[in-house]
Amino acid sequence: MAKTEVTGKKVSSAASKVLRSKTATKAEKAVAASALTQTKNPKETTGTKVASAASKILHDPKASKEAKSVAASALTQKVKKKK
Repeated sequence: MAKTEVTGKKVSSAASKVLRSKTATKAEKAVAASALTQTKNPKETTGTKVASAASKILHDPKASKEAKSVAASALTQKVKKKK
């Protein structure tokens, strides 16, 4: 079955803030951009590199609240490989 998750309004707003931030890292901006591309398109999924970056952001105590919210959303939209 196809995934139907999309990025919601609150996370989209947080992603926008991350992209406009002068202190956000490249990884945070990449994850934010990925989340924004998934705002209205359920067929878009988070790639392996972005998922890895999102995981690191979630474990980073210095990451902003917005960056962590966006990272969590991006990870929920990652397609899991079948075994």
